[in-house]
Amino acid sequence: MPQLTTPSTSKTVAESRSKRSGILIGGTLVVLVASGISMQVWRAQATQAAEQKADGAADSAGTDAQNTAFARVNAEPISYEALAKECVERHGKEVLENMISRTIIQQACAERGIVVSEAEVTQQVIEISKKFGLAVDQYYKLLEAERALSPVQYHRDIIWPMLALRKLAGKEVTITREMLQHAYEDNYGPRVKARMIVCDKQRRAQEVWDKAKANPDDFDALARDFSVETNSRALGGVIPPIRKNTGAHENLRRAAFEMKEPGEISGILQVGPNQFAILKFEGLTEPIDHDLKDVQAQLHADLTEREVQKMVGETFESLQKSARVDNFLTGESRGSVEKASAVREASLESTVTK
Repeated sequence: MPQLTTPSTSKTVAESRSKRSGILIGGTLVVLVASGISMQVWRAQATQAAEQKADGAADSAGTDAQNTAFARVNAEPISYEALAKECVERHGKEVLENMISRTIIQQACAERGIVVSEAEVTQQVIEISKKFGLAVDQYYKLLEAERALSPVQYHRDIIWPMLALRKLAGKEVTITREMLQHAYEDNYGPRVKARMIVCDKQRRAQEVWDKAKANPDDFDALARDFSVETNSRALGGVIPPIRKNTGAHENLRRAAFEMKEPGEISGILQVGPNQFAILKFEGLTEPIDHDLKDVQAQLHADLTEREVQKMVGETFESLQKSARVDNFLTGESRGSVEKASAVREASLESTVTK
């Protein structure tokens, strides 16, 4: 889940654009990848006649491709078949999983009569580029420079799946006053500066806590010796400042804001299965002086994007759980047998009535 961020007025336009890029592009990618839906292949829905024509052309092109040498070394050709086999061995699992994800979404759209047109995709890109204050062609250049995404990739891999899943979710995002207040506190209020040790066993956490409590000045050394969280361990337990409402585990946030004196050691906090954290309080960051009314529009936009990403992820997770998938490349199967039978029967019925 991407953390909510709002650029301060002291930042440059370039920095603001870069940060918003992280929200609108990177955040979307995070949600899609986390949901198993990083699309590599997409085609717009078309009429039956167009599909049949395309299928015929594809068959012809496929036959030609298989008879074509893709390279020649001292008169010895490297065939399509050899190239395809190498590609499958190296990247087949990832590409196939992406195609499975695409098919899950396409089937759900077909079942519910949902269509995402190319015009809708284009309009969405126009709206996003306006938020950057850029023309569409300039926005595409930004995407290629910052994310190595071509316009075609951006349309099929990011925008189309997002629009399709929004429609499949079938609901609008609601931003409440409480959510705005929490976002304001997180972005402009004080944050807790702390060090942290994470242990994978409660008994070990108790041993480390006893040592930290007895000698708080040794906390950084204890973090390097005992913490299983590799990033903070290398820094002697230093972690990014903790926000009040989002980001860190709830137990961590609550304990962090309850501590008052620098050097104070928290209790042992369970932050996950077999994860036990200990904090050392090192003070608060300075709050940023902004009136809520002045930043409310930006906070609302950022919250909306965050909630949309959350909704999209939940929608796709639900689709995944209800789909029957047999991956013959990996030998793995998941999902409902009943779902597979229903889809197969619907497909057969459709074929008979054509």
